[in-house]
Amino acid sequence: MVLDNRSEVKKVLLITLVLNVLVMAIKAGVGWSTGSLSLLADALHSVTDSANNILGLIATRLASPEPDRDHPYGHQKFDALGALGIAAFLGIACFEILKGGIERALDGFQHGLQAVKISPSELWILLIVLGINIFVTFYERGVGVRVGSPILIADAQHTMSDVWVTITVILGLIGVWQGRVLNLPILQWLDVVLSFPVALLVFRSGWSVLKDNLPWLVDEMAIAPEAIHTLAMQVPGVINCHDIASRGVVGRQVFIEMHLIVDAKDVEGSHRITEEVEALLAERFSPVRVLIHVEPPAYKSDQITYQS
Repeated sequence: MVLDNRSEVKKVLLITLVLNVLVMAIKAGVGWSTGSLSLLADALHSVTDSANNILGLIATRLASPEPDRDHPYGHQKFDALGALGIAAFLGIACFEILKGGIERALDGFQHGLQAVKISPSELWILLIVLGINIFVTFYERGVGVRVGSPILIADAQHTMSDVWVTITVILGLIGVWQGRVLNLPILQWLDVVLSFPVALLVFRSGWSVLKDNLPWLVDEMAIAPEAIHTLAMQVPGVINCHDIASRGVVGRQVFIEMHLIVDAKDVEGSHRITEEVEALLAERFSPVRVLIHVEPPAYKSDQITYQS
């Protein structure tokens, strides 16, 4: 049976969308009032959080696991495409942060750095924002792992990068605030300097999302063929198992193909043995769809899977 978790995924995405819009508005407001480049960059990162939630809602709407005439293998690659969209948004955010940091640094060298003015009350507001980000991260990741949703896990990964970005920015702004208190203008550069590691954190998060979802889209092996071969050969009546292939994501949806030679004299006997193989694989890797091609003894082969 194919598991359809879209209603729960949609609920989580709607809740996190509301929270991310709130976080984005607070960061943008404080960043604009203080003139902090790193905080405005962080607000830009939060814009992608909200955009990712909207993208995830669209992808989840399309990503039905049930097959139909036009999509006999289901629609779940839309989910992975949504995760890749998140990676693209992260790439754009990284570029914008680097661009703003370089422009602010060059302008600071030529005309003097524009002072960032931050108050203790604004720092406390940012700590509340940090708490919201941490809640969203663990909430999304927990549900994503439980229901097997790559879009939620990818979005949680993105939000975790936002947590580290916000921590970095808050530390920098505390340094800027102390610089004003102690009359140390050089600490104003902390805001610009920290915008670059923020960009690197964003890039790393995007790369992680890309790496996690490409195997699904390029039909990379889902299960080691040796593991499938071992299980199939445990079924009484199976003489030989070869040309094994698998794709998909274990725990979400896996497709397995194999060729079998069985000890049976008629079609009914062959069917019974193949059903036992399918049941054993389903017990181990569910949800799974198995396609078995039964062959005569002369087709026996030692090639468990396709060679590189």
